Amino acid sequence: MGAGASTGISEAVTAASAADMAAAVAALPDAEKAKIIAALTAGKRKNVIGGNWKCNPASMADVKSLCAAFKEAKFDTSKVDVVICACNVHAVAAKEALGDCGIEVGIQNISKTGMGAFTGEVPVAMAVDMGFKWCLIGHSERRSLYGETTDDTVEKLKVAQAGGMSIMFCIGESLAEREGGKTDEVNKSQLDAALPLVTDWDKFVIAYEPVWAIGTGKVATPEQAQETQRNIRKFVEEKCGADKAAKVRIQYGGSASPDNVENLSANPDIDGFLVGGASLKPTFVKMIEHLGK
Repeated sequence: MGAGASTGISEAVTAASAADMAAAVAALPDAEKAKIIAALTAGKRKNVIGGNWKCNPASMADVKSLCAAFKEAKFDTSKVDVVICACNVHAVAAKEALGDCGIEVGIQNISKTGMGAFTGEVPVAMAVDMGFKWCLIGHSERRSLYGETTDDTVEKLKVAQAGGMSIMFCIGESLAEREGGKTDEVNKSQLDAALPLVTDWDKFVIAYEPVWAIGTGKVATPEQAQETQRNIRKFVEEKCGADKAAKVRIQYGGSASPDNVENLSANPDIDGFLVGGASLKPTFVKMIEHLGK
């Protein structure tokens, strides 16, 4: 093909309107459409890293010390969302200590009920009023230690979205389920009822955490994590379409640390991390900076 022909094609593409291009893509078979969407979005999803402090650290002095260290992180906020999910009694202090450095503070457990006679709960309206924009839903410890059901996570998703919050929606299998070949089955069961209810895919993040790797020092290999997260993305495509699957961000959690962040994040379906113990150390900055450069 000569240069003239190439120029003609280029001019035709340039002249095509957004509506023309959208119509052309829409007319393609689903498999071809998915390939185009994946190619256009590959490497373009914004990373997201969450630090889940759980019921740590031990003192207010430690909170302030960690926040002071994290404020020194150099990262591009257009490339990564950074969220510290502090214990409820520390959350306001952490938010004040971090200031406007670009790191958000989230709530570890949002209530499925509203304001009123609900002792011990954190209603969405109060969290939003206090300036908290993120929350965790369905963490494995909420499920296993406090009896939180899949139905509970769906109700929490509804109210959190209605309040305009961004959500890290946690899923993951136990060691017995992994060894029994049920990883994908478990992940699908925990996502199945939630996915059709998502109203804003920019504010919905799937946090895949193999329960057997949380706080144990065991880590899924990059290949294991990629395979599982690719399967999660395929399930999103089945339920909600190729465009949503290409858009949704999927974190890996489970003993993620500065030592393995580079190898894990190199995988195309890993869009960040939900970090436990490593987020309680000043070296968490290294993970933030790696994802935000």
